[in-house]
Parts: sequence; C-alpha cells; structure tokens
Amino acid sequence: MSITLSTSTLSTSQLSASDRAECWHEVVARTFIPLDVKLLENEPSPGTIVSSQLGVLRVSRVQAGPQVVTRSKHLIARDGQRFLTLSFQRRGTAIQEQDGRESLVNPREFTISDSSRLFRKKLKSDFCFTSFHFPREELCVRDEDLRALTATVFTSDTGSAALVATYFARMAREAVGFDAAVGRQVAATGLDLLALLIDERRGRFTSQAPELAAATLVRVKDHIMRNLSSPDLSPSTIAAAHFMSVRYLHKLFGLEGTTVGRWIQMQRLERCRRDLLRPAAVGIGVAAVARRWGFVSPSHFSRVFRAAYGMTPREWQVHGLPGERRTNEGL
Repeated sequence: MSITLSTSTLSTSQLSASDRAECWHEVVARTFIPLDVKLLENEPSPGTIVSSQLGVLRVSRVQAGPQVVTRSKHLIARDGQRFLTLSFQRRGTAIQEQDGRESLVNPREFTISDSSRLFRKKLKSDFCFTSFHFPREELCVRDEDLRALTATVFTSDTGSAALVATYFARMAREAVGFDAAVGRQVAATGLDLLALLIDERRGRFTSQAPELAAATLVRVKDHIMRNLSSPDLSPSTIAAAHFMSVRYLHKLFGLEGTTVGRWIQMQRLERCRRDLLRPAAVGIGVAAVARRWGFVSPSHFSRVFRAAYGMTPREWQVHGLPGERRTNEGL
C-alpha cells in the first residue's frame, strides 16, 4: 500500500491469496463506503484501486477479479451516509441492480448508484472501471429523477451521454495535475453536466434552461483545452467553431464571473507552471515552454506569470514548491 501527495494506491498484490479477501474488503470500504464484498475465486486475484481527490469527487480506477458487491439494509442503517457513484466500465462486464432494475453494463457504458438504497453489483470476470464518488447533495437533481435512473445503462457514443463520458474521462486522466482551485471548478462543471443528462432523460430539459448554457460552456472549454497550444486561439475562432456569436461566447463565461481571454490565459499559465518544474524544461528554456502553450511574447508571458504567481517563470523554475517539484518529477 503506497500513498503519494496527489494519489493513493491501495493494492492486495503483495499479499498471499488467502489474505486477499479480508484486505480487499477493507480497501473497498476505505475508497467508497462500507460494502459487503464476496470474491468469486478460490484463490482471489490481486486487486488495485488508484484514487485521486478532485474537488468533491473521489476519482478511482478499480481493477480486480470476479466478485459481488452489495450494499445491504444493515450497512445503510449503520452508517447513514448518502453518496452517489458514477461508474464507467472499462474492461469486463457488470450486472448492476438497484431500485427494481437489473442492467448489464458493457465496456464504454456507465451507470449511477445511490448508497442510501439497496444495491448489488456482480462482476463475473476480471474487470476494470473508473468511478466518481461524491456526496448526494452535490448533484442538483430531484430525488424522484435520480431514483428513476439508478442502474440504468448510459452509452457513451451519442448525445449528452457522450458529452458526459468525454468530460469525465478527461477529468480522470488529468485529475492529479489540477491544483485545488481548478479541481473544484472542474468537478463542479462535471456534476452540472451530469445533472443536465439526468434532467434531459427525465423530460425536464428545455431550450431556455440554465443547464443548456452550462452544457454549451463545457463543450466550449473542451474545444479550448484541445487547442490551447495554438497562438491563433481567440474569441472569434472559438465562437465560429461553435456556430455562435462572440457576444454570446462572452456571456457564457460571464456566468462564471470571468472572461474568455482570462480563462484561456489561466489554463495556459497553469500548464506552463507545471511544465517548468519538469527536468526537460531546464534544457529547452522558459521561452520554449511558453510557446508550447500559446504564448507568443516571452516578455508578456513573464509579466502575466509574475502577476498570477508572485514570481518570474525563472524564479519558479529554480525554486518552485517542494511538494510541486516532487509531484512533477514523478510524471
């Protein structure tokens, strides 16, 4: 079992097969909530959970052998906790049961479960899934709508479900690289998008709903992140790519109390800040790191970097923060 500054890794790989069952039960409870776990192999395979905290979301990648996981009446009554788990199947299949529904979940599909009610998940072969675990109160949807969609399979190929899948997959990949403030914002946006999907499936979505603006903003931000290194990225090119006016684009970012330009600049600065602490940056220089993330003028980059972080890029590269340096050296 090992723990780093940004992630925690809980594993039974170093234990004998006879000791794995009891330890795995503890690993699952530590990551999520108390659950009954029954392993289906005579000699249990190793299990590993790698987790990161992203705002209110506990992001975990779970790999193990066949098992059945149950949330019983006894456990519900004992701890009184209420969490939701959004689970994306990566390898193997799962049979998920809750609220009178039983669903077969295949790779590239995802489901929602609620810890306040009876729940059962059966994984009949080796598997891997990524989960997002968070308090129920963080998701702004009606209880009746949530109950109607637990153990419902969402495919990640089309529509709003595809947008949710793409956004959450990106969060999982980049979770350890976000600082606390960015992590909270990214997590909140993801939950807004999930709420939009639930409202849409329940027929509560209207073209004038605030959630539409939130979903559009998510798509815009995803486009920006994919083109962050381009010096040609601008409000006009972003608006054109999404068939909207520049005025409406500015209005979307205004809902979050910022501007398009300021948001782009902060994303670029954050990536430069991270990259400057990597060993490779010493050889290529500060200006090259800045150009990589779309800053054309070295003097402008140095000025806005100092304004944001209180020191020049060179001072940051030399000194940095001990915790930051350890994390980046491991990337």
